[in-house]
Amino acid sequence: MSTDQPPPGPPPDEDPFRKRPQEPTPPYGGDQPPPGGPPPTGPPPGGPPPGNPYGSPYDNNMPPPPPPYGGGYGGGYGGTDPLAGMPPLADSGRRILARLIDWVIVAVPLAIIGIPFKVYDRVSSDDDFGDAVSSFNGGGQLVFQLITIVAYVAYDTILTARNGQTLGKKLMKLRVAMLNDGSTPPMSQSLLRAVVLWLPALICCACLWPLLLLILILVDKPYKQGLHDKAAKTVVVSVPR
Repeated sequence: MSTDQPPPGPPPDEDPFRKRPQEPTPPYGGDQPPPGGPPPTGPPPGGPPPGNPYGSPYDNNMPPPPPPYGGGYGGGYGGTDPLAGMPPLADSGRRILARLIDWVIVAVPLAIIGIPFKVYDRVSSDDDFGDAVSSFNGGGQLVFQLITIVAYVAYDTILTARNGQTLGKKLMKLRVAMLNDGSTPPMSQSLLRAVVLWLPALICCACLWPLLLLILILVDKPYKQGLHDKAAKTVVVSVPR
């Protein structure tokens, strides 16, 4: 009779993508005793049967359960496979396309919203009226910048916390997952990831920050993590088609 307890956590249908260890199937149909009485307590005469390292004819030659998804954050070093139990990591090209799609999805509405804030006006007059308009535009641009930051961070946070997929990742068949168990990132981790991803680019480093993240994704081993992934302890993996 199997005495293994089910793994702790939410029901399996709460997060269908979550990786969980599998229990070995008990022999003889669950709780039913094997035919002919209980199994012998000692090793069979003549040693264990061929191919059975455990020395019991009733363990059904079942291997031990697989390791947790990814072996835990930072797991895998010291001789074990760091990607054991993990879905295939996302292709870097598809990640770039997904990010470009997300950027366009948010940028197009923002471009329309920016019109009333006169963010596209350029005032070159030196008179008092021109100075007043320039001051107004400077205030409008500040408000618009705050709206832009909130829009990008909220977009990435809410969709990632919902099912690990922004619209771009959904189109590219990718998802964000927690490195330790493959579950969908909670709201706190999704927010941290989005802030590290978007805030520097929207405030001061519009070109350098995305380039730095891309370089780190390309060279990082074994998980292909950018700084935003390392901060939130997430990875981007492929979704079965």
